[in-house]
Amino acid sequence: MTLYDFLIAPFADYAFMRRALVACLALGLSCGAFGTFLLLRRMSLMGDALSHAILPGAAIGFLLAGLSLWAMSLGGLVAGIVVAMAAGLISRRTEQREDASLASLYLISLAAGVVLISLRGSALDLMHLLFGNVLAVDDHALLLVAGVSSLSLIILAVIYRPLVAECLDPTFLRALGVAGGLYHLAFLLLIVLNLVAGFQALGTLMAVGLLILPASAAAFWSQRLAARLAISALLAGLASVIGLMGSYHGDWPSGPAVILTAGGLYLLSMTFGRCGSLRARYFPPRHLHHD
Repeated sequence: MTLYDFLIAPFADYAFMRRALVACLALGLSCGAFGTFLLLRRMSLMGDALSHAILPGAAIGFLLAGLSLWAMSLGGLVAGIVVAMAAGLISRRTEQREDASLASLYLISLAAGVVLISLRGSALDLMHLLFGNVLAVDDHALLLVAGVSSLSLIILAVIYRPLVAECLDPTFLRALGVAGGLYHLAFLLLIVLNLVAGFQALGTLMAVGLLILPASAAAFWSQRLAARLAISALLAGLASVIGLMGSYHGDWPSGPAVILTAGGLYLLSMTFGRCGSLRARYFPPRHLHHD
């Protein structure tokens, strides 16, 4: 097997591989950026919670219209927004913190979604919603993913500075008379939107992998926010290419192959990264050694 056959031929010869690659790259660009902000806000588990929260909405769309892209996407979007807003409302009206209320609501949502699918669907339908099939992405799903990714990055660029300020020092925005809560809400809505787009390709359980793993790995390479945003997108793209090639040549499930590759890049970053890694802690540069 030549290098061309191994690296390029899968994408040059098959349209479904090209669509899968473009979908994963688009998701990686936006999810890597939002995952970086989730880590900055110490809210990394919120991505996992919201990815489960969209399941009952997608299940209702499935019950009403079958495996319809738009029905399931709209249902998942509505469900994710309702859960995110309900968690915020609970944290403001009670003494429970937002992360605890979100964890409770996502468990309820996950159970409700599984029950709804079981009413008319099969185990195969449940597996499709939970784990997806990136190799089955068609032109309509690709347009949805690319459109959501592009729109999300444009909005993120517009709200970038106040969002950074709200992450690091919410009292600063309040002192300026700026409603930081609006930026927090916009941030959550964009995460839900990306997870809804992601579940079409990777499923609800796997979509959060591209949201968190590349961003977590990037944190071991730089402490600068702009650099971490770029590195997380690069690592997500690299995981997509390697994972899809592994899926093609090794006959592995495509979504798990991409996420497992992202996990491998995270472990390598944790071991050899420049900032806070095992190498940086136990084998620091020579000028940092004490005589």
